Amino acid sequence: MLETLFSFFFKYPFRVYEKGDFTFVPVLPPLILLGAAVILLGAVAFVHSRLTTLPVRDRIILAGLRGTAVALLILALFRPTLIISSAVAQRNVLAVMLDDSRSMRLTDLGKQQTRLAAAQRVFADTTDLIKKLEKQYVLRYFRFAADARPVGSTSSLNGAGTRTDIGAALEGAREELSGTPVAGIVVVTDGADNGGSDVGTSLLALRARRIPVYTVGVGLERFPRDIAIERVAAPQNVLEGANVLIDAAIRVRGLGGQKTTVTVEADGRIVGSEDITLPASGDVTNARVRLQSLTPGTYRLTVRAKLLDGETIAENNEYHTVLRVRRGPERILYVEGEPRPEFGFMRRAVAPDTALQLVALLRSAEGKYLRLGVRDSLELVGGFPTSREELFKYPAIILGSLEANFFTGDQLRMLADFVSQRGGTLLALGGRSAFAEGGYGGTAVEEVLPLTFSRAVMDTAGPATEVRVRPTPAGFAHPALQLGANDSASAKKWRSLPPLTVVNGLGSVRPGATVLLTGRATTGQTDLPILAFQRFGRGVSAIFGVQDTWLWQMHADIAVDDETHETLWRQMLRWMLEGVPNQVEITALPARVGPGEPVTLRARVADKNYLDVNDAIVTATVTTPSGRSVNVPLEWSLREDGTYTGRFLTEEAGVYALSATSAHGRDTTKSVPGSLLADDQGADVEQAELRTPLLRRIAEETKGRYYPLADASKLLEDVKYTDSGVTMKESRDLWDLPVVLLALIVLLGAEWTYRRWRGLA
Repeated sequence: MLETLFSFFFKYPFRVYEKGDFTFVPVLPPLILLGAAVILLGAVAFVHSRLTTLPVRDRIILAGLRGTAVALLILALFRPTLIISSAVAQRNVLAVMLDDSRSMRLTDLGKQQTRLAAAQRVFADTTDLIKKLEKQYVLRYFRFAADARPVGSTSSLNGAGTRTDIGAALEGAREELSGTPVAGIVVVTDGADNGGSDVGTSLLALRARRIPVYTVGVGLERFPRDIAIERVAAPQNVLEGANVLIDAAIRVRGLGGQKTTVTVEADGRIVGSEDITLPASGDVTNARVRLQSLTPGTYRLTVRAKLLDGETIAENNEYHTVLRVRRGPERILYVEGEPRPEFGFMRRAVAPDTALQLVALLRSAEGKYLRLGVRDSLELVGGFPTSREELFKYPAIILGSLEANFFTGDQLRMLADFVSQRGGTLLALGGRSAFAEGGYGGTAVEEVLPLTFSRAVMDTAGPATEVRVRPTPAGFAHPALQLGANDSASAKKWRSLPPLTVVNGLGSVRPGATVLLTGRATTGQTDLPILAFQRFGRGVSAIFGVQDTWLWQMHADIAVDDETHETLWRQMLRWMLEGVPNQVEITALPARVGPGEPVTLRARVADKNYLDVNDAIVTATVTTPSGRSVNVPLEWSLREDGTYTGRFLTEEAGVYALSATSAHGRDTTKSVPGSLLADDQGADVEQAELRTPLLRRIAEETKGRYYPLADASKLLEDVKYTDSGVTMKESRDLWDLPVVLLALIVLLGAEWTYRRWRGLA
């Protein structure tokens, strides 16, 4: 309606003014017209100034009305003109890109009609819109999901793609059309973009070629009744026996207050469930599901929310990922400066666990050490490692009550490099010779830890401070601190634990660090950071500021058969081993695709000192779900040291096993296994509501336009006006706009009406 009114008054649609440039083509030389304008306007002012019998107000109003009318007439003589560039018929290509991802198979448009069917009905070869476009342009069709591929017609689309990557699709279409005159690109999609590419980079390249993108939105912007699993936070690789938490973010539409069940299946077997009450519509809630202990192997996990009556769509009620449970044992180096109970009880807690092994180095006297858990007589025979190669064999290190001057300056720097360069985990325990009290202030180790030693050094010979330890909100959600079968049981257990003691002046938390446990002195009001961690370089550093967690095993309030202490330390040590890199790492980008889609295999290669290697020979081995092995050579990526990439095309649905082998000099190193999931469930259905803001942005940044599918016919007029391809310039007169004539009539009519009202006519 507004567009029709605009065209009526201003002769042309608004989009013509957006595309065009204003200029003037005067009927006479400009100086003559300006002189005439000055004379006429001066005459009007002079005549009305001589009418002294009229009040000043009347003279001003009448002069203003007549002067404005004269100015409009003079403006018309300047002949305002709109210069617009338009495509030459049959000399340009118009690309039509249709979304062929699985989200286009959703039936949210009523009458059990899919989004893809609705789009095909408008853009099929036989439709009136396409026939009219074919008279003006050479049409090139593309289907896109993870990338763009040319197709002969829209009838071949089936909505099989599992990802939508609009940025990569636009880039692929631009490259395919390079060297041809392109009038514009029409993108028909629901905007459920989850490919990970930067759309802005693709838009920059299109703007450089002045190619406009016209986006057509398909689907509902907001589902009336729906729950959707939008995101799932789950580990990809865990040590056997680890406490696995699956955190699912669930978006709610129109079903607030109802109850549903979130289940997790491993290869079709239910291994965890959680009942939740849905929040108010429009909110997002989290469902945290604990998994049963899984035997070593690779599992396809399905996170599913129970379907409720009346849901708009059902496809977004589930999410798929892969979990690998690896075998142990994995070794952690524990360095302790004195034979204290904390050391003995921790070893006792871990001893029965076949997946964990503590390699202990206990100083028994000056220059003498007790070695426990070593593989042979030479391991740690000289005490703490003096070379990076020896130290970096361990994925995690625990520092007990051990003063800083026990280490050389190079060993302290090695500990810092162990975290930042090797990517290991360093945990520092409280004790009379730990932290600032142990002289670590100002050392390389202090720079790594999540606390600054800003508090005054405590008198370690004095009495210890008794604190009651409680998890923070982040701690309650952390897998290492789950002490019960569910959240309420875990919270109850934490409240029942007796106090522990602190002998260190724990400092301030560094920006970016996360506090998991706090402790409040039984006689004070201030909370101390007891357990905190932070990312530092490639690894993680943490502090556990108490000196006697063994009291949770031996305190009089703790039952003899209570395994809280054992459970805590086994989970803590497994958490320390999570995400620690090996010399060779293999991943797939993205980690979830559909059958027939390409993936990038990415390997990171380091030497024994964990320095990046750029001249290795790296080969990836992909084992398909049917058991067939495919070798993929990987080439060094010039963009990043130590990184090698290659392309692989998935053909089967299921879980693929990945490995990589690096040959460098005389050394041959093999990676730990990785995984890749190829399924046709569709990753882009998880956030499948029509994303109008994204589509508007694409259109606006390329000087195109956005249309709902119902208004797609307006493309016919809009695509004509373009600066891209083979174009011609057109001049559109603006002096004869209906609004100008209407303004003259209004001005002259207003003057006559005013005269009659004032009795002057």
